[in-house]
Amino acid sequence: MDPRIARLRRKLAAMPFQPLRSHSFGEEQHKFRLGPRLTEARVAAFEAEHGIVLPDAYRQFLTHIGGSGAAPFYGLIPLERCSLLVMDPRGEPGAPRGFDDAGPEAHERDLFLHVIEMGCTDVCVVAVTGPLTGRVLIGNSDGFWGPNVSSATDFLDWYERWLDHMSAGRDNRALELTSPRLRAHPDRHRMAPRT
Repeated sequence: MDPRIARLRRKLAAMPFQPLRSHSFGEEQHKFRLGPRLTEARVAAFEAEHGIVLPDAYRQFLTHIGGSGAAPFYGLIPLERCSLLVMDPRGEPGAPRGFDDAGPEAHERDLFLHVIEMGCTDVCVVAVTGPLTGRVLIGNSDGFWGPNVSSATDFLDWYERWLDHMSAGRDNRALELTSPRLRAHPDRHRMAPRT
């Protein structure tokens, strides 16, 4: 087991839900509680069903910490509701690209698993194949901004960064969980909830 697991459990336990503590939208959904841990068999069945292998850090989170709930924005999506996405190849070179649902030909392209519910068309994904495997990206399905790759080395590092920011009372929009390009993006307010 990864040595970060115990540290993440301690940090999460020390952060009970307090309405409007950080003014971060979404926490009222998960209330800083995690769903049950997943069994190895359940994770293996998901991998077999989708023809993928989950990145180790994300897999360890699911099997040793929790399978849904407490995470940035509206929280970690239960594995059975996670969807595989591909980066939309359309658009002009250098323009932001969005994420599309993975179709039958998807295994010929890099795959991303939608793991965090952000609201509207914004998605937080973990790369499951390709050169970014294991890294967390944030983008959206309409290609308006992103995708942006987190500077965190993997899902456990990314999640710990969120816990550290939440314990300091920072808002989700100020988490700087993504690349510097997104933090400087003039439309970064789009990460706020939209009605």
